[in-house]
Amino acid sequence: MTDPSTGLPGCVRHPDRPTALSCTRCERPACPACLRDAAVGQQCVDCVNEGRTAVRQPTTVAGARLRGQAVLVPALIVVNLALFAVTAYQAQSIANNARSDLFQDWAMAPGLVAFTGEWWRLLTAGFMHIGPLHLAVNMVSLWLIGRDLERLLGPVRFFALYFLSMVGGNLAVFLFGELGQPVAGASTALYGLMGCYLVAIVRLKLDPRPILITLGINVFITFTVTNISILGHFGGLVAGVLASAAIFYAPARNRNQWQTGTLLALTVLLIALFVTRDQQLVSLIQSGA
Repeated sequence: MTDPSTGLPGCVRHPDRPTALSCTRCERPACPACLRDAAVGQQCVDCVNEGRTAVRQPTTVAGARLRGQAVLVPALIVVNLALFAVTAYQAQSIANNARSDLFQDWAMAPGLVAFTGEWWRLLTAGFMHIGPLHLAVNMVSLWLIGRDLERLLGPVRFFALYFLSMVGGNLAVFLFGELGQPVAGASTALYGLMGCYLVAIVRLKLDPRPILITLGINVFITFTVTNISILGHFGGLVAGVLASAAIFYAPARNRNQWQTGTLLALTVLLIALFVTRDQQLVSLIQSGA
């Protein structure tokens, strides 16, 4: 629309404002209020907004978009703290919270998983802790290790890694552990996170010595301190390394599809191992062995 008094076209967003200016991108007339400085000339606000959405967001080596603060790690810590509070309340003791009904129902117990079919213990055991020191050590470790990994992986990949590591650790106990020995704690998942750190550092070709030293110290503690599940720790570490390799070494083309497919394949493998072992134990029960 052209203003008859000036012969100038009206602004595309404000037709009542005649202007001699135009957007260098779409070449539509625009008043000064609707123009923004660009690398070359000026662009209207519509083109600026369109350009922002078209710019590719930077991603990490895992294919995740760069984010600010971690959100899943604090949520996991809150859940662990809340469940510990429930067990302490039920047991009427902070130090002896393992006596609570919730702990007894959720802790990993290979015999109960096989004899009563309580498969969910492979998941819930990762949220049970024996005493405040056990809880504090694991939650501080989760905070220190998990924040950067969640930003590197993104919340969805981090969630998959965390739970596959947790299940992998408890599955190792189910496969090779004593049937009557209960196991609990988030350390199965934490070892998976440490394994992820190692894979990420190798993938980025960084110095692996700091994480190797950390792993070495934790392995030493695992073998020297009593009442620590060696099987749970190493099962979580192996599952974490496998899941991380699937994430970090997926080809850039169709990365999401490769990652999803390989993580699902790892999940199927864990389920198959569980079913096979469960059938073996059921057969032993039925034969009276």
